[in-house]
Amino acid sequence: MKDNYGAASALAPFAVYFSLHNGRSDTRASLRRHLSNMKGMYADDHALSLMLEQEDVLLYEFHELGIPESPGNLAFGTSIVYPGKIGEEYFMTKGHFHTILDTAEVYYCIGGKGLMLMENPEGEWEVQEFTPGRAVYVPGRYAHRSINTGTEPLITFYVFRADAGHDYGSIETRGFRKIAVERDGKPALVDNPKWHA
Repeated sequence: MKDNYGAASALAPFAVYFSLHNGRSDTRASLRRHLSNMKGMYADDHALSLMLEQEDVLLYEFHELGIPESPGNLAFGTSIVYPGKIGEEYFMTKGHFHTILDTAEVYYCIGGKGLMLMENPEGEWEVQEFTPGRAVYVPGRYAHRSINTGTEPLITFYVFRADAGHDYGSIETRGFRKIAVERDGKPALVDNPKWHA
């Protein structure tokens, strides 16, 4: 429905269920990203190819509600990143900037543990830890990526302005400056050998 000015009118109030146990919704389908969707995103292409020969593993999924991308609306849902590694590098989301670059986003950790890796176009980067009950604020102008460093699914609830859009292409082309790997049984951030300006 549109108002007298041709803009999408406000949504009617509604509610949707997400489990605090596993982050899933019984009423909303998830979008899934498998190993084959992440070619070129990990530092160790050989390790990725070997794993892909065995199975096209589900790395992460997220519930997107299809909220109209109109000013004033809020997009929200849950993201579930599964545990595992490609070589030394932990399973992660692709990561993205928002098309409206100044858009901020909030993630609240429901379960598991991991990292939120952030980087702005000027090259400043930051990492925050995810543990249950911890909320991470991603400022505008920062690309962001969720990384599972634990042994259970990393489950987060997110919210951002619905008209913000997603720019995955910049990350697919350049990568992040840092990657999260396991060293001596612990997460460590190291320079991304694939990163380029």
